[in-house]
Amino acid sequence: MDLRIFTEPQQGATYDTLLTVAKATEDLGFDAFFRSDHYLSMGSGDGLPGPTDAWITLAGLARETKRIRLGTLMTAGTFRLPGVLAIQVAQVDQMSGGRVELGLGAGWFEEEHKAYGIPFPKEKFARLEEQLEIVTGLWATEAGKTYDFHGTYYDLTKSPALPKPAQSKVPVLIGGHGARRTPRLAARFADEFNIPFASVEDSAAQFERVRDAAREAGRDPGELVYSNALVVCVGRDDQEVARRAAAIGREVDELKANGLAGSPAEVVDKIGRYAEAGSQRVYLQVLDLSDLDHLELISSQVQSQLS
Repeated sequence: MDLRIFTEPQQGATYDTLLTVAKATEDLGFDAFFRSDHYLSMGSGDGLPGPTDAWITLAGLARETKRIRLGTLMTAGTFRLPGVLAIQVAQVDQMSGGRVELGLGAGWFEEEHKAYGIPFPKEKFARLEEQLEIVTGLWATEAGKTYDFHGTYYDLTKSPALPKPAQSKVPVLIGGHGARRTPRLAARFADEFNIPFASVEDSAAQFERVRDAAREAGRDPGELVYSNALVVCVGRDDQEVARRAAAIGREVDELKANGLAGSPAEVVDKIGRYAEAGSQRVYLQVLDLSDLDHLELISSQVQSQLS
């Protein structure tokens, strides 16, 4: 079971804060550092000092880390043109020595689009399908040849399809709860399928839908990695769990029901239930980025038992 650290910087974090967490992620033996791609805080927080851009952040971290994988859950398809996104991700992959992964979703948070003047189209899912085809198609085009795509939303003619990523294949993550279109899209384009903030039972059902879609597409379902994203709140005792829950504005019982919360033993047990449901990787949503002791505890008393 891989454990990855997943952050939500739109809630309030500077680049320096993210760099500190990313370095701790690497030093403590976690597999990867991922971040959301949002420009507006959610809930009651003020989001100060303001948003950071996902791919600019990852470019910086690519030069400041050596081992961990770097990526997004999920880059919003509404934020960037697919040709531009392919260039950005390929460049950051080169800068990292081949450690980048692209999570790409349709985009859903209308308020942040209004706040920063970003168009919020009605047909987001159909656009996402074209975006995935273009990004992966550009990367797969043989050097010296050109790439053409003529779709409903995007039109590319004689693209040199450059630059190329350092990796021969940048892993693509697709995720969500949709019962029909999402599994079919994952079967076609994804290297990993991620379901965020779902129960063990709902995760198992969605993973099976993706496996079925892969088989229908003529693909081996075992080619995909299946993963969860879950909020984490671990403490050495009840008081520490309660303190960490209060720091992120959550209730302990709710966190235990909907995330990974409690003692290290409780969290290890619950991760085991996700593993039985088919999960191979968990993205730990860490909401208090100032609490590096939390990461050390998870590393020493949770991750160590799953290795």
